[in-house]
Amino acid sequence: MAPIVRFAPSPTGYLHIGSARTALFNWLFAKHTGGQFLLRVEDTDAERSTQPAVAAIFAGLRWLGLNWDGDVVLQSKRAPRHREVAEAMLAAGNAYRCYCSPAELEQMRAEQKAAGQPMRYDGRWRDRSPADAPPGVKPVIRLKAPREGEVIIKDLVQGDVRIAADQLDDMVLLRADGSPTYMLAVVVDDYDMAITHIIRGVDHLNNAARQMQIYRAMGWTVPEFAHIPLIHGPDGAKLSKRHGALGVEEYEKMGYRPEAMRNYLARLGWAHGDDEIFSTKQAIEWFTLDRIGRSAARFDYDKLRSLNSHYLVTAATEDPDGLVREVIDRIPRLRDIDPALAAPAAALHPAAAARLKMLMSELAKRAKDMNELAFSAVPFATSGALVMDPKAEALLKPEARAMLGRLATALSAVAEWSVTALDVAVRAFAEAEARKLGDVAQPMRAALAGRTVSPGVFEVMVALGRDDSLTRLRAQAT
Repeated sequence: MAPIVRFAPSPTGYLHIGSARTALFNWLFAKHTGGQFLLRVEDTDAERSTQPAVAAIFAGLRWLGLNWDGDVVLQSKRAPRHREVAEAMLAAGNAYRCYCSPAELEQMRAEQKAAGQPMRYDGRWRDRSPADAPPGVKPVIRLKAPREGEVIIKDLVQGDVRIAADQLDDMVLLRADGSPTYMLAVVVDDYDMAITHIIRGVDHLNNAARQMQIYRAMGWTVPEFAHIPLIHGPDGAKLSKRHGALGVEEYEKMGYRPEAMRNYLARLGWAHGDDEIFSTKQAIEWFTLDRIGRSAARFDYDKLRSLNSHYLVTAATEDPDGLVREVIDRIPRLRDIDPALAAPAAALHPAAAARLKMLMSELAKRAKDMNELAFSAVPFATSGALVMDPKAEALLKPEARAMLGRLATALSAVAEWSVTALDVAVRAFAEAEARKLGDVAQPMRAALAGRTVSPGVFEVMVALGRDDSLTRLRAQAT
């Protein structure tokens, strides 16, 4: 049978970058093995779970290109089934009702703490009759955990992990109000969804030992476990906000491309030899669980940025039309994304897409992210008066402006508006003016793009066309 895996986030906030990598590993494993990748939203915490968080999870997964199979399972809708399983364990003698009051539990913990003992339930109702129950106390249902021996987790990443049975207490399955606990709900849902492999963070390793007891109490086959290492910041500490963005949606706003994120996240804790850059198709072909390491991976923003730059250039080569559409869509968002990159509130030029397609290869080489790329595209995609940046303005001294007027007159006589013909004409003009080509080209660039950095001036003029190029040159001339 082909493997079935799941990604099961709790909708209490953004889609964490570590959770996104967990989803990616599950997705790659499913694709590699011809299996299924299912999505379950663990929304049983009614106070913390929100619809905006659910929407953020869906949006983050879709942006990363991690499409799931079948319908989304909402854990909150399955409470009756969870209770049914708890009652079955109770009837089979593998669970029992516990009538401890909150005050008793607090006293138990205080005594254990004072004695230097681990704080866990002591099993005082494990073998008592419900007839001894105090009046007015609603019971919880607890699992009868093994008290001797050890639990062995045969983990596909961490190896055999042994936990002494006496480290596991009789955990609660159903609360006093009848609501299922996380431990019970996860196991029941995984069983009913026919999950064969549970791939998740190593911080869930201890949960595996406890959850295995439910499988065994019900006589169910235990899935394969693969607990993957956590992601740390560059300093080796657990990844946190002080290291930078944590939510997937933030990386989209910052201008990272999904294919770059997939490539980068795949390399955090997994490797295929020394390969650093690989396509999603290659990742699917190569991905196996035995190539996941046990050590925590370190998030390196410089590497991610470098990788993103590579994929910008790749997109400009392989899908220029798609990249142009993305850039045009992003230009109006720049003001909200980063005020420093705020684009003027100008309308898009009717020929914006055609212009950008001609220039996209060169623009992409100069950008590290989609925001930089969109910002560099603004002068060629928008209509209206050109907004000059201070450095460009500084180049346009009176002598340079006068020269631009003469240059516009000379270029108006060029018959063929092509890179070659414009190159010849500008060189001839520079020679006639006894100037170096750079002394002409730099003021030209400032007048044509409003910037001191742009694609080649001849390529820019061809993209803008004869009329707009001459209009821009004359607008800065005196």
